Amino acid sequence: MDPFGCVKNQVDAENMMAFLDGSGWISADEPEPADIIIVNSCGFIESAKQESINAVLNWKKQYPDKKILLAGCLARRYGKQLAASLPEADILFGSSDLSEITLAAGTAAYCAQTFSSGKRPLLSLPGSAYVKISEGCNNHCSFCAIPLIRGGLKSRSADEISAECRTLLDRGVQELCLIGQDTASYGRDFADSSGEPLEKLLKAVSRLDGDFWVRLLYMHPDNFPLPILDIMSGDKRFIPYFDIPFQHGSAKILAAMNRRGGAQTYLDLAARIRDRLPGAVIRSTFMTGFPGETGADFEQLLDFQEKIQLDWLGVFAYSHEEDTPSYSMKGQVSKKTAAARKRIIEEKQIPITEKNLGRFVGKTWDILVEERTETQNSAEVFYLGRLYCQAPEVDGAAVIIPEEGKALRPGTFIHGLVAKRTGFDLVVKTLRE
Repeated sequence: MDPFGCVKNQVDAENMMAFLDGSGWISADEPEPADIIIVNSCGFIESAKQESINAVLNWKKQYPDKKILLAGCLARRYGKQLAASLPEADILFGSSDLSEITLAAGTAAYCAQTFSSGKRPLLSLPGSAYVKISEGCNNHCSFCAIPLIRGGLKSRSADEISAECRTLLDRGVQELCLIGQDTASYGRDFADSSGEPLEKLLKAVSRLDGDFWVRLLYMHPDNFPLPILDIMSGDKRFIPYFDIPFQHGSAKILAAMNRRGGAQTYLDLAARIRDRLPGAVIRSTFMTGFPGETGADFEQLLDFQEKIQLDWLGVFAYSHEEDTPSYSMKGQVSKKTAAARKRIIEEKQIPITEKNLGRFVGKTWDILVEERTETQNSAEVFYLGRLYCQAPEVDGAAVIIPEEGKALRPGTFIHGLVAKRTGFDLVVKTLRE
């Protein structure tokens, strides 16, 4: 399995592996013994689409006698076109019913009723797992192709999600990362959506026993459910980390993106989160080069960045995606200009993130250990892990220096002192027990 794109795609890859394992297939760590190589593709933006296509071409070139199965968003969005233009993909699998992967691979269908998503293989580093609480999206941001690919919002039941979380915890998982296209909208597609559905889900998860982290990712700021702040304040297992894609600071651009909020609305939201949860960490994404973005609009984005003082920030240049409303908008910004603005934002963010990370230095924290590593000449062994302020894969790492002769176990928590900051990483020394 060769997974691309977001972690939501990763969960799909894990579930496909589980269905194939259940129908008699054996997952191979290396491609040589495999009969089928699966590329689980991303179809969100142009660069991701090309990366997935290149993977198919490269695998076929290396292993011309093996079948290449192209699955995921690219196959779902462009199935007919790819069938004609990409013969290197022997099989295209764009179904929303992942159990049908067994039919695509040439075996009998696997009985979905016997499938437990909590028992699927995990592609995450030890100790962490992603739990998809919903599929699709109803926000219809004008630049986004997700509704075209994944459809409208379809939330899972709180009971089903809680059962998956319980199974994962029983397997030794220490961190549950709740994900969806927009986790803030969870449950708003239910027939009975009285109250705040995400609040009800978190209450259900809070009834699970054990010491673990719950991390909420991908929360649209226009839909942010404020009642969850009380739950997070009362149950410290819900770590105060918020992934909120604000995207811009210009009212004109936000309206063109089909967003209801504005810079002041978003500043107020960040302030309210920080006031209720003083340890809150906020990650966001900005987009540069959206159609119609003038120099004045970009200056408003820079002003917003300075005022909100985000802990982490990812910046993306606008991708011109066909069939989205923004595709035909006037005032398309050149790729060169969008890229230049992206670099300015990124450079401006460096000292902000470094300053914000300083508040973790000189204090002791719980750290999730993820992997063991060593210097090139094996003279020094150290470990990599994360504090609550660092989400998997996207933020900096905790570089853990253990006591001499002490081995740490990946996938477990330790208590350590953050001795210093190095760039976006935090250097941790383990404490004597």
